[in-house]
Amino acid sequence: MTQAATSATVSAPTPAGSHSGPPAGGGDVPAVRGRESRTAFGLPIFIVRHRLAICMMAHVLFFSLSMLAAFALAYNFHRAFRWPPAYVDGPITTGWLTTLFPPLLLLAVAIKTLVFGVTGQYRGSWRYIGFHDLFGVSWASLISSVILVVAYFVIENVATQMTGEAMIDRYVPPRLRQSIFLLDFGTTVAFVCGARIVVRFYYEEVRVHRAENARRLLIVGSGDEAESLVRQIRRMPDEGYVIVGLVDDRASGQTGTIHGAAFLGSTQRLPALVTQHRVDEVLIALPGARPREMRQWVERCSGTGVRFRVLPSVSAVMEDRVQVNYIRDVDIADLLRRDPVRLDTDRIAQQIKGRTIAVTGAGGSIGSELTRQIAQFGPRRVVLMEQAENALFEIDRELRRLFPSLDVVAAIADVCDAPRVADVFTRHRPDLVFHAAAHKHVPMMEFNVGEAIKNNVGGTLAVARAAADAGVPRMVLISTDKAINPTSIMGCTKRVAELVAQALNQQRDIQIVTVRFGNVLGSDGSVVPIFQRQIAAGGPVTVTHPDMRRYFMTIPEASQLVLQAGTMGQGGEIYLLDMGEPIRIVDLARDMITLSGLRPGVDVDIEFTGIRPGEKLFEELTIDGEEVAGTQHPSIGVHKHRDVDADAILGSVSSLLAANDAADDERRKDLLRRIVPEYRGNSERRGANGE
Repeated sequence: MTQAATSATVSAPTPAGSHSGPPAGGGDVPAVRGRESRTAFGLPIFIVRHRLAICMMAHVLFFSLSMLAAFALAYNFHRAFRWPPAYVDGPITTGWLTTLFPPLLLLAVAIKTLVFGVTGQYRGSWRYIGFHDLFGVSWASLISSVILVVAYFVIENVATQMTGEAMIDRYVPPRLRQSIFLLDFGTTVAFVCGARIVVRFYYEEVRVHRAENARRLLIVGSGDEAESLVRQIRRMPDEGYVIVGLVDDRASGQTGTIHGAAFLGSTQRLPALVTQHRVDEVLIALPGARPREMRQWVERCSGTGVRFRVLPSVSAVMEDRVQVNYIRDVDIADLLRRDPVRLDTDRIAQQIKGRTIAVTGAGGSIGSELTRQIAQFGPRRVVLMEQAENALFEIDRELRRLFPSLDVVAAIADVCDAPRVADVFTRHRPDLVFHAAAHKHVPMMEFNVGEAIKNNVGGTLAVARAAADAGVPRMVLISTDKAINPTSIMGCTKRVAELVAQALNQQRDIQIVTVRFGNVLGSDGSVVPIFQRQIAAGGPVTVTHPDMRRYFMTIPEASQLVLQAGTMGQGGEIYLLDMGEPIRIVDLARDMITLSGLRPGVDVDIEFTGIRPGEKLFEELTIDGEEVAGTQHPSIGVHKHRDVDADAILGSVSSLLAANDAADDERRKDLLRRIVPEYRGNSERRGANGE
């Protein structure tokens, strides 16, 4: 069964991809059409194709300038301090420059060009220079300087022996020569690294700020996560992000910058900062951010039109595996999520591993997720039962792709077709059945009472009987919180299904447990796709009542807890999943509008249309007289077991199903009330539920 619910993403996640830097060396880059035929990686195609040669020529220029700068600095230093006095004027500037400097310059350029090539300094991308690159340049410069000094003095000694005259000493004193070599090392590092830093600064600051589509980004977070994220964004300037700063309540008194991004205060200032700095996107980079905090941030900025985005995984950022285009929009599930479910996986595996598991309604939201979760525990076979062929085709194909060694059986079967269900169970002999097939749309079932009875009641009876006849030892019925004190046909028929499960559990040799939970985020038929379409159309977003509240769970969370609950009890129990605090639907609508980068009441209006047939303002958690006890799992409660009059229930259900085809809706409702006395239609419960 797929629960009626709310959620899904407000906008589709940004497609994942990987960023490609410039090519390592030379080599041809194929031209592409249009403007890109003249550029690649942000550079003219000529430069990219001949990058290695151009890079070497640039370094030759840097090496020449570094030697000239070293001589100028050494000469001016000694001239300023007039030491040694005999060499301050005349000989140094004439004899050195005309006789000794040209061969020294050629020697230095040759040595540095060779050493830088051997150590791979021409292959690095200037725009992504980092500490490792600076260290590499410094190391290559040091090696070059050592070789240059050794070569120079070897040549000097050879020349002295050949001429009998220390020519170099006549023009330049030894201490001045030592200063030149030392300064040449420093100026080489300065010129080569400086050029790279200028290129990186251009791409990260100048070019990004000039881009017409540059997005101004405010980061919520600090510490190692923020540092890693800022560094990643700085390394990917083509993504078009301009970081305006960081905010974080955990470091609200902190000052300074991280890679040039300044701390701007706490999240209390978010609306003002968004307006002041013309922020386009707020990126949440806090690994411990709670949904309540995130909702507060979204609500504070609801009138600014800013988009909220979030990291896919903080651990991925810390490991430098995040690409900027992996960052996705914040969605409703982020605002409503809870702590991850902790499962007793050993206990679940005992129920599933090496066994045959059948799932009815396998193509629905809950049914399909159940099959995915089940497949991870290594069953021998999974039998997918679904009456909608397209949905069955999709989940069958997905499971075969993800779990190629799993035996998957795709059985088109309507749970109301008792012979077909019995045939599937007899043929495949499942060890465990999850019954998720059901009609779920509350207002629609008010106008299709007969179909709700046939599917939700008759289908459950057919599945349970067929399972018992086939010797299935255990079955799990997926139910809903709408079965508690029902006001809708959908809820009432699900309550009858619960009673059928308890009755057959008592009469037949099969353990049947029931699991109840509320609305699930992202399920088929939820209000979120409706809200998305309404927002995309410019509004209005329609909400039934300003005080309408619902409990929510994510589909994976609900499915995991269903698996866990399915391992508990001896049959006849009704388990209730912990659904947290109820959420107002109007708040959900406002959050979705805000997350779309729009302003509620300004860009998109919200209209209240009135409560629909069968709806409650809020869902209840227990039936009158029921008590809920805890279980070994903190997120699962159990209604204290009460025996039912199995013969009376099954007799009444048989009468209901027999009269269903010929009876009118009032007669059907009357028969339902005989089985579920607490059922009262929507109009009957007004006032009792605050409506």
